Amino acid sequence: MKKFDVTIIGAGAAGMMCAIQAARRGRKVLLIDHAASAGDKIRISGGGKCNFTNLDIKYDKFISQNPRFMASCLSRYTQWDFIDWVESCGILYHEKTLGQLFCDNSSKDILAMLNQAMSDAGVVIELNTNVKSIKRSINFEIELNTSSINCDSLVIATGGKSIPKMGATSFGYKIAEQFGLTLTETRPGLVPLMFAQQELAPIKEMSGTSVQASVSCNKISFDEGLLFTHRGLSGPSILQISSYWQQGDEISVNLLRDNCILDALKIKRNKNGKQAIHNALNGLLPSAVSKFVTELANLNGNIGDQSDVSLIKLSDAIHNWKIKPVGSEGYRTAEVTLGGVNTDELNARSMECKSVKGLYFIGEVVDVTGWLGGYNFQWAWSSGWAAGQEV
Repeated sequence: MKKFDVTIIGAGAAGMMCAIQAARRGRKVLLIDHAASAGDKIRISGGGKCNFTNLDIKYDKFISQNPRFMASCLSRYTQWDFIDWVESCGILYHEKTLGQLFCDNSSKDILAMLNQAMSDAGVVIELNTNVKSIKRSINFEIELNTSSINCDSLVIATGGKSIPKMGATSFGYKIAEQFGLTLTETRPGLVPLMFAQQELAPIKEMSGTSVQASVSCNKISFDEGLLFTHRGLSGPSILQISSYWQQGDEISVNLLRDNCILDALKIKRNKNGKQAIHNALNGLLPSAVSKFVTELANLNGNIGDQSDVSLIKLSDAIHNWKIKPVGSEGYRTAEVTLGGVNTDELNARSMECKSVKGLYFIGEVVDVTGWLGGYNFQWAWSSGWAAGQEV
């Protein structure tokens, strides 16, 4: 049986960060993963450019049953700490929008940085490795498909259930339950939304069309891009609101967030009365969307034929389109998993279980989920760093 000070299950962002920090403290660290390579989600993230953090990390941009739980980790290892590390490695990056930082070249730059740090610190990495069982007596005894491990500290960094084709499983939740920890309800987050056939038919006609929209649900709004697809609605604003949407909720969409259309419609009615209604909207909305909102308002004829009441109906169709999703695309395309290990079970400073000494949970497996835009990576770096100081 091999003996390690620390065993970390899950070679993603949080697991690698924890391994680096623990090994730098002189701990003998084993990092294992069932995948053939470490950091697969890092590799594909941000369209291959890795949105590795955000300039504007604030606690209200994270979702958890305990909205202050993440404060300790995020304040002790900040976005500025990670940016300093990136810069010290000569990795070029840029801000894309809303504080989102991406590599200029490739996400492989971040992976290379992490892999080099693990190598320098002496982390032992075993890939293509499956955990058969975990037991605890004085220490943790882990039965692998390749060997048996004994360790003082065990860190679960296995992520959530999102993107199963990348190897995501519910393993971390099962380990939590094995040791008597409670879970909060899990569901897909940052995911496209789907609709019943009646609503979907006109949406499919606009597939591939995008607009800058404001999308609201449950008193939360996001002003970002919206994309019509053959399956429903996607784009940043929809992905963001999906984390706040619950089954049965209606969402409200403002398709022209930067303009109040009513006054413009009245002017067009007076100046270009013979224009078809949807043509009067051209230049303000894509043609396909102009036709859609005209039909949504149930209007016919030219712009000059419309009463004030009709123009108000059209304005409302544009600025306050209400639609009820029937579901999401699920974990298959979800970027994150909402919910997870109940934060009441964990020490907010160390990420150690309160009831099981030496057992830690970090990253996405915990009930902390960030917004789109680098927030979930920062949670991975910060929670991994925090546990790495303690194991």
